[in-house]
Amino acid sequence: MLLKKTPLEGAVEIECLPKKDKRGSFVRFFCQKSLSKLFNDTKIVQINSSYSRMAGTVRGLHFQSSPSQENKFIRCIKGKIFDVIVDLREESKTFGKSYSLILDSKKMNMIFVPSGFAHGFQTLLPDCEMLYLHTDYHNTELEKGYHYNSSDLKIPWPIEVTQISEKDKNLEIFKYERKTVFHEV
Repeated sequence: MLLKKTPLEGAVEIECLPKKDKRGSFVRFFCQKSLSKLFNDTKIVQINSSYSRMAGTVRGLHFQSSPSQENKFIRCIKGKIFDVIVDLREESKTFGKSYSLILDSKKMNMIFVPSGFAHGFQTLLPDCEMLYLHTDYHNTELEKGYHYNSSDLKIPWPIEVTQISEKDKNLEIFKYERKTVFHEV
């Protein structure tokens, strides 16, 4: 596995390095020993999958609020998506910034999304399937999100949006308001 820092503090792209031979290939998707430094040895407690039928489908920007914030590993296991993360940690130097990359099942890359980030994506092909590894359990009461097209985020969605859930259409608009963080001395 090759870890590549992103411009957002703590978020990492992970390139899986397949071993290939005449039969095909083998690739390690997750290794607690190799990746635990990213998420402070917390354990993966939930694995989820999503499937999107149409190219242009947008999901997100989702996150869970405290005390159920979660670290996530996200990989496209079928198809190709435009993946977006947003740093929502007010004390972070990259607060309010977004980062995007292409997750491609053929490339076998994934992203580590630290707690305190929102996540969303747009499918670039039909029939996309995503796999998510979470370090906290889903909590419906603490699920939150921001509208995918919040102007302060300036996310360059690559293709026309074809589908989005009613819930995601009605998410709050993200407004960039840098708050001063005070620390006691």
